[in-house]
Amino acid sequence: MSTPDQPTDSRTGEATAPSPFLESVGRGHLRQSLLQTYEPSIPFSEPVRRAAVAAVLRAGERGTELLFIQRATRQGDPWSGQMAFPGGKTEPADDTPETTAVRETQEELGLTLTSGDAVGLVSELDGGRATSRLVLVSAHGYWLDGPRPHLQPNYEVADTVWMPLAELADPERHIDYYYPPAETTFPGIQFDQSQQVLWGLTLRFVSDLFESLGQPFELSSSQ
Repeated sequence: MSTPDQPTDSRTGEATAPSPFLESVGRGHLRQSLLQTYEPSIPFSEPVRRAAVAAVLRAGERGTELLFIQRATRQGDPWSGQMAFPGGKTEPADDTPETTAVRETQEELGLTLTSGDAVGLVSELDGGRATSRLVLVSAHGYWLDGPRPHLQPNYEVADTVWMPLAELADPERHIDYYYPPAETTFPGIQFDQSQQVLWGLTLRFVSDLFESLGQPFELSSSQ
C-alpha cells in the first residue's frame, strides 16, 4: 500500500506525486464546482422512494479529507457493513432532501450541519438498481471549518473514517472488489482496514464529486 508521502501507480509501480489541488480543495472550490440549487429529477412532491446523504469535507493534516461511515452489521440490511456517507431515507416530516441529510447525520453521528456549511449538490443517483426499485438518492456537500468534530456514532454506525481526497485518487488503492452475494467483482477503493472497501453507490457519488472538481479518476478494469 502506498504511503501518504509517496503514492505509486499500481499499473506501473512508479511513484506518483499526490495532486496538490486535491490536497487543497476548500469551501470556495466546492461552491464553484457543485450545483448550488437542487431540483430533483422527479419533483419532491411526487410519491417516490427517496434518500439523502451528506458528503462532509474539511481541511485535514494530510490535505482535504472526506468523512465516511462503516455501517453496522445488521441482518436484513442490504448495505450492512458497507462504507457510506452518513444519511438515510427521507421521512414524511422532511421538507427537503437536504433536511434528510442533515437529520440523518445528526442521528447517526451527533454531528450538526447547518445551512452555512452547505456547499452544493454532489449528484442525484438511483440507489435502487440492485433491487430494481427506483430510489432517488441525493448527495449534498458540506464544508466544516476548524478541527475535526467530535463524533458520537449511534447503533447504526460501526466506525468512522476521514479519508484524504488525494488517497482516494491513488491508483494503488483501486481494486476489483469481490461481492459474494452477487458472485462478481465491482470497482472499489481499499481503505487502510482490510474490511473497509468503498464501492457501489457511494463510490459513484465520490466519482461524481471528483468529476465536478475536474479531477476524474479511472478505477479498476471491471468498471
